[in-house]
Amino acid sequence: MNIHTIDQNFRDQSQSIAAFIVESSEGPILFECGPHSTMPTTHEGIEAAGFKVSDIKHVFLTHIHFDHAGAAWWYAKHNGAKVYVHPRGYKHMLNPERLYGSAKRIYGDMMDVLWGRMEAIDETLLVSVEDGQHFQIGNIEIKALHTPGHAVHHIAWQMGDQIIAGDVAGCKIGTGIVVPPCPPPDINIEDWENSIQILRDAQPKSLWLTHYGEVTNIDEHLDRLTWILHDWAGFIKPYFEKGASIEATTPDFLEYVNQQLLDGGVPKEDLPRYEAANPSFMSVAGLMRYWTKKMEKKA
Repeated sequence: MNIHTIDQNFRDQSQSIAAFIVESSEGPILFECGPHSTMPTTHEGIEAAGFKVSDIKHVFLTHIHFDHAGAAWWYAKHNGAKVYVHPRGYKHMLNPERLYGSAKRIYGDMMDVLWGRMEAIDETLLVSVEDGQHFQIGNIEIKALHTPGHAVHHIAWQMGDQIIAGDVAGCKIGTGIVVPPCPPPDINIEDWENSIQILRDAQPKSLWLTHYGEVTNIDEHLDRLTWILHDWAGFIKPYFEKGASIEATTPDFLEYVNQQLLDGGVPKEDLPRYEAANPSFMSVAGLMRYWTKKMEKKA
């Protein structure tokens, strides 16, 4: 199976956001598509892989966050491509107004620069995908693995011993260590652990991370991801308990994470890549929300 990694060079940072082309006997299949803002770079990558942009007739999304799904509407609108998405993400692709508005409140005037536009996808081109559902595109069989934890609308896509893992398998750039992207509103540590087990049970030879690229040391990678997921949640908990704001907590968290990365062998010059792929303030916000929901449930 030929899988091509497309570096979207997000905000001029290489190895930050990837899309993937899988070759099939019916043409290229696009997994992830990135934000609308990086679409010209994505198109260059499609052509560098030996295909035309107009060849893209199938787009499989791991989840609906803008760095993974923001440009999906374009391929539906201009290519008539089918877009495959989790049932809980379906309505937001059908009508992205609420999704876009929520992101706009976070990113403000930077919204267009970071992510670009998002438009509705015609329901005739949008496929709501159930857990375990199979699709046959030419000679490629694709199985959906519902894998919540990072997002309730997350799917990992299995093709034999290869899995396009989105964010549920974490963020790992270059030779650096894996870290968990923890944006609000859906972070759930327990669900994420269950999804990590789903990945293990599938027995892949490779995991393909949107942030960034292929991982082959599966058990070591997932062990480290599980440990650091709990470590980050534990770091945030005292700040949550004393009522600290996201703004006040983020500098301490960023310092803590950067030191972890450096201690894990990440070159100092690669720290901006990690931050572009996995912004610290988003993880603080997500883990604060996790503890809020956990305490509310306990009460």
